[in-house]
Amino acid sequence: MAKTKNIIISGVGGQGILTASEILALCAMEENLDVKKSEVHGMSQRGGSVVSFVKFGEKVYSPLIEKGSGDVILAFEKAEALRWRGYLKKEGGVVIMNTLEKYGVKTIVVDAVKLSKEAGDPRTQNTVLLGVLSNFIDFSVDTWEKVIKYRVPPKTVEANLRAFELGRSIKE
Repeated sequence: MAKTKNIIISGVGGQGILTASEILALCAMEENLDVKKSEVHGMSQRGGSVVSFVKFGEKVYSPLIEKGSGDVILAFEKAEALRWRGYLKKEGGVVIMNTLEKYGVKTIVVDAVKLSKEAGDPRTQNTVLLGVLSNFIDFSVDTWEKVIKYRVPPKTVEANLRAFELGRSIKE
């Protein structure tokens, strides 16, 4: 039986949180897993908080993630990582953040701005972070790439695939 994974993706409006959560959910579906997703993006158009919960496994009954049960927080902003930190497991939880300091949990610091520019498009920061996340989720690289190609605008496919690979190269 596949263990249910609980992923929290957080940031502010305009950073690609909803696109990243959709790519993750579609990858889980491609891997024949049950997926539930929930998101909150009230004032996101004005730079407000955006969070998406993505749960997948053999059978998932609710899209909501309880405090202390998150496997990974994929944070696009320092404040959002701190805001959602209480949802992370105390043992074995991982935070993947965009250029931030460590806060007492396993943290992988990623300069997604730099890597997205290296990939050829500064708008691919979310795909860089998904690349890092892919090291912690047992989906095939082919699945990730197939879904990225399907989900991103055609003119950005190559930059997004480069961004994904640059993110995958960051192991810890």
